[in-house]
Amino acid sequence: MAENDIFKALADPTRRHIFEKLADGGMHASALREGMAISQPAMSQHLGVLRQAGLLRETRQGRYVHYEVDPQGLAQIAQWLSRYRRYWPQRVQALQTLLKDMDQ
Repeated sequence: MAENDIFKALADPTRRHIFEKLADGGMHASALREGMAISQPAMSQHLGVLRQAGLLRETRQGRYVHYEVDPQGLAQIAQWLSRYRRYWPQRVQALQTLLKDMDQ
């Protein structure tokens, strides 16, 4: 999947919440809806977007579909972030210096 699809899918706060719930452990759509004010059709749409972005996978278990995070989708996010990892120590050091100067 393209990086744009992944970030587009996660740009929606509801989909991020769904993804975070799935990251804690796989479950079916009905369990995902618990505690959320969302209809079954809306949940199906959100799950479809996340699946198409390659962020989750599904398996049929009887009459239920079980959803879980797809590690390959996470690998793409990690790969994209790794390009910017070299900037983090410099930025953190600059922030620490700034905060130290502000305290004086």
